[in-house]
Formats: sequence, C-alpha cells, structure tokens
Amino acid sequence: MIARTTEHLHEAAIGLDQRPPAEIASLLGDGQIAAAASVRGTVPSICAGSEAMARTVGRGGCLHYVGAGSSGLMAAADAQELGGTFSIPPAQIRIHMAGGLPTGVEMPGGTEDDTDGLEAALADLSADDTVIAVSASGSTPYTLAAAHLAKAKGASLIGIANNRDAQLLEMAEHAVLLETPPEVLSGSTRMGAATAQKIALNMLSTLMAVHLGHVHDGMMVNVHADNIKLRARACGIVAKIAAVPEEAARVALDSAEGEVKTAIVMAARGVAREAARALLNDTNGHLRSALERAS
Repeated sequence: MIARTTEHLHEAAIGLDQRPPAEIASLLGDGQIAAAASVRGTVPSICAGSEAMARTVGRGGCLHYVGAGSSGLMAAADAQELGGTFSIPPAQIRIHMAGGLPTGVEMPGGTEDDTDGLEAALADLSADDTVIAVSASGSTPYTLAAAHLAKAKGASLIGIANNRDAQLLEMAEHAVLLETPPEVLSGSTRMGAATAQKIALNMLSTLMAVHLGHVHDGMMVNVHADNIKLRARACGIVAKIAAVPEEAARVALDSAEGEVKTAIVMAARGVAREAARALLNDTNGHLRSALERAS
C-alpha cells in the first residue's frame, strides 16, 4: 500500500528535534505557508461548489458540514460563522462531526470510524441540500458514509481532501483537491492540511455570500449586528455605501430594524423602509441592483 501524501515524512524534518528552536519555528511556519498555496489550484471547483451552496440557501435548503477530527473542526468553524457574518438562518445549517462537537479538551480519535447515528442525522437530506464533506485523507469512514448518503438522496456534494485519488474526491460532484506537502510533523493534519482546508472552506462560503448578494465592495452587507463591535461596523458600512454621516446611518439602521441592506437603500435613496425592502426583494437581495433601480 502506497502511503498517502498526508502521511509522508517531510524531507526537511530529519533531525528536527535536534535543531535550534528558531529553526524549527521557521520550518513550521514555512510548512503552513506552503500548504496554504495549495488552494490556488482549486479555484474552478471552489467556484462551482459555491454556486451549489448559494442555490441551496436561495431555495431554502440546508448546508450540511461533515467531518471528523481536525477536518471536522475546520468544517464546524466555517459553519458556525455563517449566521453572524452573513445572517444565514440557523435552520439552514447543520454540523455533523464524528463523535459530536467536543465540549471539552478531549476529542476521541476512534469516533471517525463510527457511523452509527449518521443515517438518522441525515434522514431529512434532500436534493435541495448541499453536503460539504471534509477529510484530509479522503477516506475517513464517517465522512465517506455521509458522502454516500448525499449521493443517494440527490444532494449536491462538495468533497475536500488533501490526497490525490481519494475516494471522497471521486464521489464528489465538486471535488476540491488540496495538494498540501507532507507535514513537518508527519501525519499531523491539524497543521498544513487543516490550514488549507480552512482557506478552502472560507473561500466557498464567502463566494457563496457574493452569489447571494451579501457582499458589496468587500463589505458584509448582510451582517447580523448583535454586539457593540458589529453594530459599529454595520453603522460604518451604511455610512460608507450610502455616503451619509454616521448619525444618519444610525437612524436608518434603527428604522430598518437592524437590516443593513435595507438601511443602505433608505439612507442612499431617501425611501421608506417597506419601499427599500420591496426593492431588495425584487432584486433577490442584491444591494447594487436595488440601488440602481431606486436611483
């Protein structure tokens, strides 16, 4: 059996434990940077996958993030940010992690082989949904079982793996191959492989948000402002895009019940809240188009 790339020994790691700390630290950092570069070859798959995710959200379907171990944590991290960053409704996001999301510092490794309960957890999976399955090896039993269920139910399947010819990638409608180099700490995919996975997941979800109209000139115009920092950010976004003073932006945000896009249309075009909402509804939530129609 040929060892997977994620299990290979890094050529510069021989004698690692005998080197000066600064040299080890530099090697560790360089390993992460090299791993991050692997996402450059995934752009076509990322683009197609993000469109599938946007279609799912747009038609009321559910995004299912699936993984085990470090890959599961990367998937969960992306999923848990979608509500606050882009106001994706919680009912449209699911996280399926082998053994469940950890509540303490221990994460049992044996759970990645345990598929019990997965079929029940994905019982309501449908063709309207998208499954984002992440596995460094591309052969994790838990993740593959979820991929099989996705195929059986007709759901879109995005597979993210770090080994060429991985079974997960062969199954996926949208295969994201992250050809990361061997880990400086052999087999520790929480390092380079996980770094590349996080970047790919962030690319997918952010591009999805662009398709949904939740990004305007690099600003999060569908942010859920539920703390002081985010309320200040939302106010700044309204002021900048609508070209109004911050006080006027705050008034618009209050009147818009915290809806950033609605507040922008109100402040920029001087229309009432319901009229702004109607414009956004007519343009499927795309702010730029709504502003153009209101001009």
